[in-house]
Amino acid sequence: MGTGLAGPYWEDHVAKKSSQAEQSSAELESETVVGKGRPTPSRKEAQALKAQPLVGNRDKAVQKAQRMKMNEARERARVGMMAGEERYLGSRDRGPQRRWVRDYVDARISVGEFLIPLMVILLILMFVPGPAQVYGVLVVWGFLAFAIIDAVFLGMRLKRKLSQKFGAENVQKGFRWYAAMRAFQFRMMRVPKPQVKRMQYPS
Repeated sequence: MGTGLAGPYWEDHVAKKSSQAEQSSAELESETVVGKGRPTPSRKEAQALKAQPLVGNRDKAVQKAQRMKMNEARERARVGMMAGEERYLGSRDRGPQRRWVRDYVDARISVGEFLIPLMVILLILMFVPGPAQVYGVLVVWGFLAFAIIDAVFLGMRLKRKLSQKFGAENVQKGFRWYAAMRAFQFRMMRVPKPQVKRMQYPS
C-alpha cells in the first residue's frame, strides 16, 4: 500500500521538477537572445577575432602599388631637399638663417671649393717621377692653408652680416662651421643645391 501511494506522488514530484527546469532554461535562453542577440564567444574565439596577420597584404598588385607609392614619396623628398624646400630639410639646414648663409656662400667664390680638383691633380702628379711630387705636395699644403684663412674671414664677415640682418642676440650658433663646410665643397656637389648665381648675394 505504501508503495502504491508513493508511486504517483513521486512521479508527480519528478514531473514538476522537470517542468521547472525546462522553464528556467527557456527563460535563460530568452534573456541571452534579447540581451546580446548572440551567444557569448569563448576566450579562444575572442582571441582569434582580435588576431591580426603579422605580414602585410600578400597580393602582388597591392605590394607593387605600395612600393611605387613609397618610391614616389622618396623621390619627392629628394627633389625637395635638393631644391632647399624647408619641409624636406634636416634640422642642420632648416631655418631662415641657414638659408641666408647658404645663399651667401654660394654667391661668393671660395678658395676651399677648388681643393678637391687640386687634390685630383696631385694624385696624378704622384705617378710622375721627379721633383713634381714634392712640389705638388707643397702646393696642396699651401693651398689648404690659404683656404682655411679664407674660411676664417668668411665666418667673421657672416657674423657681422647676420647680426645686421637678424639681430646680434638672435644669431644661431654653429654658422661658422656650417659655412666653412659648405665653402669647402665643390659647388656642383653641395646639398641642398645652390639657389643663387655667382655674385648674387642675399639682401
